[in-house]
Amino acid sequence: MKNILIIGGSSGISAAVAQLCIEKGNTVYTACRTRPEISSVHHIPFDVLDPQANLEGLPDRLDGFVYAPGSINLRPFRALKPEAFAADFEINTMGIIRCLQAVLPKLLNSPQASIVAYSTVAVQQGMPFHASVAVAKGALEGLTRSLAAEYAPKIRVNAIAPSLTNTPLAGKLLSSDEKIEKMNERHPLKRVGTPEDLANCTYFLLSEDSSWMTGQVIGLDGGMGALRLN
Repeated sequence: MKNILIIGGSSGISAAVAQLCIEKGNTVYTACRTRPEISSVHHIPFDVLDPQANLEGLPDRLDGFVYAPGSINLRPFRALKPEAFAADFEINTMGIIRCLQAVLPKLLNSPQASIVAYSTVAVQQGMPFHASVAVAKGALEGLTRSLAAEYAPKIRVNAIAPSLTNTPLAGKLLSSDEKIEKMNERHPLKRVGTPEDLANCTYFLLSEDSSWMTGQVIGLDGGMGALRLN
């Protein structure tokens, strides 16, 4: 049984990850503002944007760490002020940095801990109106590889780069059947992602099944990042 900390956990991808980890017999701690509606989870009230927030109440050993907070700020570059870039960087990059520095000793107490972060297909693909989030997630990918090198073999560090996933965060982009169908058609596999798609991949990276994998950014994007069908 592993001790797994999820920054987030109240909805969407992070809730699906928490549920799957519990079903697999692990002890799950969620750190977020809203208590998840999941039985058996250990909840820590926490705001990732509050520099003074702490992660008290965790065990001495953490075997898994998942950072789920993110943003979808799709606007033309000319309309993005520097403050918008700073806000996206704060939640996507500085948030995970602060959390990891707070719990690093606990991860080092594990025989081999696993860290999982979430990037976006837009970092490698290059998409209009994604400048702000691509900057923040690009930095996150660099952090993933740097920490994987620095802490091998003690801690494995990987990231998942999804395309659009049907979560509350993406609600505005999937708010009608017409929008959903349009987004489905953009993907070679003809559908957007689900929280369960991301949860299954995340659990693979947390588990012993990926014990020989570190420093990777996995494209989980319905084929969008690699394929051109027309």
